[in-house]
Amino acid sequence: MTYPHESIDLPEDRGCLRWVLGVPLTLIHLLNAFFVYSAVAFSPQGDWDDQGYAGLGAVCLASVALSVLGVLITLIPSVRRAMGLWWFAPPVVLAVIAIIRVKTA
Repeated sequence: MTYPHESIDLPEDRGCLRWVLGVPLTLIHLLNAFFVYSAVAFSPQGDWDDQGYAGLGAVCLASVALSVLGVLITLIPSVRRAMGLWWFAPPVVLAVIAIIRVKTA
């Protein structure tokens, strides 16, 4: 049974919907975490390493873009109702780490 303005309101519908929405969000967050790990673990070899700094900037930019994508997907009301508010935490934390890493490089 659904209500006219709400497409997701029953507990039995949320189980399948959580899987359908959770798997892509989890994949986005895992890819984002890999980019952040790469940015933190591998640093340029010196001041002369322009390619290292360019790679670090590209990885951090990709991480921030994935974080924005994750937040935008989670902002959708049906996703937010089904998944919960804690799904905002991973993209925000990963974006902050990526921004701090690119600023300290």
